[in-house]
Amino acid sequence: MIIFVQMIFNFICQIMKKINFAIVFLVVLISTKMIAQCDIKNRVLADGTMLYYFEPSVFYFTKSKSLKINIVTDKEHYFIALQPTPFPPKKEGKKIKKDLIIHLADNKPYKVAHYDTQYRENDSIMQVLYLIDDKDIEAFSKLEALMAEINMEGTEFVRSYKFKLHKNAIIEQLNCFLKKEGEK
Repeated sequence: MIIFVQMIFNFICQIMKKINFAIVFLVVLISTKMIAQCDIKNRVLADGTMLYYFEPSVFYFTKSKSLKINIVTDKEHYFIALQPTPFPPKKEGKKIKKDLIIHLADNKPYKVAHYDTQYRENDSIMQVLYLIDDKDIEAFSKLEALMAEINMEGTEFVRSYKFKLHKNAIIEQLNCFLKKEGEK
């Protein structure tokens, strides 16, 4: 009987060691991801303005089109930067001036004002910046993005993207900026 109890005790100890190892592993994994998620980058524009941004996250991807999104700020305003693929030639792309409509998890459409259309890295990337209205910052910092409607003026009417990937990237990125701002 004592041997049986001792075997059960040893068995339980082995399971507890494995569970403790698993918990430690998960804590390290989660904390690493949380630290990495606030990897803010910056660049200086030609006019001397400092922009802070994150690497764009893929929100939509198919064989025929994709959409990357990230948050950009100059520490006064917050922008949603879109990188659609395929994108129109520069002459046509510069005609994109319409506002963006983003649907968030509260099923409301949010109009985000067009700010600028840029061609970067030797015209290999088109990025369209949209200014988030101050009154909508809270909604964008709490609600997942579900869909975007982009008026690709000069090429097609409205291009819609139902987000399939990284729906919470806008929340995470915006909250990183807001947290940094609150630490001051």
